[in-house]
Formats: sequence, structure tokens, C-alpha cells
Amino acid sequence: MDWSSTAAVAATLFFVMDPLGNIPIFNAVLARFEPRRRAQIVARELVFALVILLAFLYAGNAVMAFLGLSQPTLSLSGGILLFVIALRMIFPRPGSSESEAVEDPFIVPLAMPLVAGPSTLAILLLLSSSEPKRLFDWSIALVIAWLATTLILAVSPWLMKVLGGRGVRALERLMGMLLVLLAVEMFLDGVAAFYHSLGR
Repeated sequence: MDWSSTAAVAATLFFVMDPLGNIPIFNAVLARFEPRRRAQIVARELVFALVILLAFLYAGNAVMAFLGLSQPTLSLSGGILLFVIALRMIFPRPGSSESEAVEDPFIVPLAMPLVAGPSTLAILLLLSSSEPKRLFDWSIALVIAWLATTLILAVSPWLMKVLGGRGVRALERLMGMLLVLLAVEMFLDGVAAFYHSLGR
């Protein structure tokens, strides 16, 4: 196992899952639940998110073959999608952290699309199609990113008290800046792969 590349993928997935940016939304959705019930819902939704992510990781080749997608296409679209999400992290829309109250959120919106979002799914499809022999490595990276996300969201009420809204926003913008770099790199990889495919 190449731990350096696995760690890099884990960091990328963690940034894309954006747990710091999801803290205000989780708190808004779960504000009216008592702490014990809140913890149960968070644990349930994060488990659902992990199952969805693992399913996309291991079904990546089948999904791409069914849709007729190529690796350059996925790299280019994934890079664009990551860039848009990174911009939203850096320049959030007014009121974007608010969410309507629901009786008991089930899969939507906490598990999907907040944690298992389209950008995370696109990266997993790209990983499984580009290096299918390293699915175990990518699974480890995914679990590491998921565990870090779970830890942050589990202690989100405490983080909101310690860091405050401004502190959380500052950290999210820092993550957004890093994600911009990753998005540009993914886009350039897609351009290079597309160019080489034309040569073949």
C-alpha cells in the first residue's frame, strides 16, 4: 500500500465532504432534538453516507460503462464541480447555512447530499475507474476521511461554542482555498488525458 497517495486521497475526500461547512446546517436541522436523539440521528445518517460512498466506489466501473463515460470526461467534470464547490466554500451565499426544520431527517439532506455529495461521488468514480486494482487503498482513504468527518460533526455543538460562527467560517474558507488547488489539478489531469486520447 502506498500510504502517501492514500493519505492524499483521504485529505481530498475530507475537504470535499466539507464537515466544517456542514456544521451550521446539521445544527439547524437538529437544533430541536435533545442531545441523545441528535447523536443517534447523526450516527445513523453518517452510516448511510458511508454505505452510499462505498457503493459508488466499488460500482464505479460498472456505472461508467453503463453511462458510457470516459476517464477524461470524469476528470474534467469533477474538476469543474470541485472548483464551483470550493468557490461556494470561500464565498458562501447569504443564508446558505439555514435549513428548514424536518420531523426526522432520513438520508436526505444530511447523509446525501451533504456528506455523500455529487463531488465526492465523482471523485470515487474517478478513483475506481482509473486504478481499480487499488480499491482497498481507496476504501481505507474513504474510511479515514469519513471518520474525521464523523468526529467533527459529532462534536459540532461544542465546536460552535468554542470557535463561534466566524471561526468555523474561517476554517471552511481555508479548506476551500486548498480545494481550489485540487480542483485545478484534477481539471488539468483531465485535459492531459483527453489530449493523449486524441493522439491514440
